Amino acid sequence: MGHPAVEKRQRVVDLLTRRSLEELWLCRPANVAWFGGGSVVVDAASEIGVAALGIPADGRSERLLAPNNELDRIDEEELPQLEATDIDIVLEEYEWQESSLPVAVADRARASAGADVPLEGLPAVDLSSIRTPLPAGELERYRRACLETTRAVEAVAREIASGTTERETASALRGVLSNRGFAAPVVLVGGSERSVRQRHFIPIDAPLDRFGHLTVVAERGGHNVAVTRTVAFDPPEWLRDRHDAACRVAATAAAATLDAARTGATAGDVFDAIRTAYDAVGYPDEWRAHHQGGAIGYESREWIAGPDSECPALAAALRVSSDDTGGKCEETILVDDGVQALTSTGEWPTTRYEAVGFDDFVAFHDPIEGRD
Repeated sequence: MGHPAVEKRQRVVDLLTRRSLEELWLCRPANVAWFGGGSVVVDAASEIGVAALGIPADGRSERLLAPNNELDRIDEEELPQLEATDIDIVLEEYEWQESSLPVAVADRARASAGADVPLEGLPAVDLSSIRTPLPAGELERYRRACLETTRAVEAVAREIASGTTERETASALRGVLSNRGFAAPVVLVGGSERSVRQRHFIPIDAPLDRFGHLTVVAERGGHNVAVTRTVAFDPPEWLRDRHDAACRVAATAAAATLDAARTGATAGDVFDAIRTAYDAVGYPDEWRAHHQGGAIGYESREWIAGPDSECPALAAALRVSSDDTGGKCEETILVDDGVQALTSTGEWPTTRYEAVGFDDFVAFHDPIEGRD
């Protein structure tokens, strides 16, 4: 088993060869994290980080480019995946007041270079085709991220009450995730009144009341993890039925992705299975209300299962997400030789759900009874 960074480097070299390019500049934080394992984010609103990596096609050293006020920190702290390899990094800096990162990259790029963001004079290169699947040597780190994210969410879920507000719950989620070294690009909390009407329940100052859905996408070291937990205080009679329906659709999404990976089918084929499952569980039009599952890894959605999508449905990790009016299921699933929920701690009750049209079963979380 080779080092993940070495495998990723070869994927980049192969991509450059196909594109007849000499060099690829990684400027997007997700791609720098994918290759180096750390974060180049200072301003989360920016599409470009504070440092860029130049990867050559001919075996020369990689180039780390950053302003003088960031270069040493990035080199020392934000490239952990390169430390145990023989990949050499040449440091290149510019004065912070004299340039910007996009201009500095364009000025220093080789004559035939590409970039993962639009830069003047450089062709754009999309890395989505090479970010998945995760290298086998990286799965253990990803498993840890999934487990720690889920434990953080479950810890908060056990402490909330019916009178806890959505915003209070979201604040607690961000706090426990931050304490574990995670950023939280997505924190959704929906109480019983709003979760029957909204698909993305951005937290407001409203009590959870009869039940609450807690959904996060957490990121650490570039790895994204998606998980939902449901807590019921005085649940309506229909909640369990709708929860079970959502989980069965999610199980179908996972099974369909496993089948697609084995047969070379597409994300569109996975979507067709999801739509069939919604029909089977009694919600034939529910797929129209929200986007469905897809791959997760260094992006929260590497690809999305949608109508007529022709991208290959290959993924080491799958973000399965389904909901209906009031029920919600979202987990991070390993799709490899079989189907396994990585967002499972063994400390939360689960039920096994049979996929519609497949022989696979997947265990998903149950709603738990919360304290009132």
